[in-house]
Amino acid sequence: MESATLHFLSQLAENNNREWFQENRGRYDEAKADMEKLVGYLISEVGKFQDLGNLQVKECLLRINRDIRFSKNKAPYKNNLAAGIGPGGKSSGKVDYYIQIQPGDQTFLGGGMWETTPEQLARFRQEVDYNAEELKAIIEEKEFRTFFPEIHGDTLKTTPKGYPKDHPEIELLKRKQLFFVHRFTDKEVASRDFGKTIVKGIQLLKPFADYMNYVLYEQPATH
Repeated sequence: MESATLHFLSQLAENNNREWFQENRGRYDEAKADMEKLVGYLISEVGKFQDLGNLQVKECLLRINRDIRFSKNKAPYKNNLAAGIGPGGKSSGKVDYYIQIQPGDQTFLGGGMWETTPEQLARFRQEVDYNAEELKAIIEEKEFRTFFPEIHGDTLKTTPKGYPKDHPEIELLKRKQLFFVHRFTDKEVASRDFGKTIVKGIQLLKPFADYMNYVLYEQPATH
C-alpha cells in the first residue's frame, strides 16, 4: 500500500465531515485505487489455491460511507478501507477473509464466526461436542496461532443450554463468536511484501474458514 493512502485515512479520522471529504475527493480516489490494486492482487494469488469463481474487485470492497441511521456516532465516513475476499465476495454471507487498512498500526487480516443465527450457533456447538479435535487441530496448530495470536468475539458468561458445566470443551462451547486476527504496523503495510504476507495469512486461515463454512452452512443440523 502507498504511504499516501495511510496518510489520507489518518487525516480523514481528524476531519470526518462531508466538506473536508469533498475537498479531498481526489486523494480518496487515489486511496481507493490503491486498495483496488491490492484486492486485485489478492484475488489473483488466492485464486491459485482456492476457487473464487469469477470474483471481481468491486464485489469485495466495502463502502467507506458509514450507516449512521441508528448510530449515536454521526461521522459520515469510516476511518479505514476494507474488503471481504472469498467466493461470492463481501455479500456472500459466509466466512471469508477480511482485510481492513487503518493507520495507527490498526490494519488487520481476520476471519471466522461473527454474525450467526441461533441455528448456526447450535450447529457449531453440536460439532464441538461431537468432534472438537478437528477444530482444535486447525486453531491450535503452531504456525496458525503464531500468525493469528488474537481471538476476538463474544462468549457466554454461563454454560450454554443442554451442555454440562464440566464439559471438557466448555470454553469453545461458550463462544458466540470465534474470529482470528493478525495485525500489521503501518511500516509493514507500506512495505513491498505486504501483499505476499496477506496471501500467506489467507493460506493459514483457509482450513479454518473451510471448516466454519461447512459447519455453519453446509452440514445438516443433526448427525
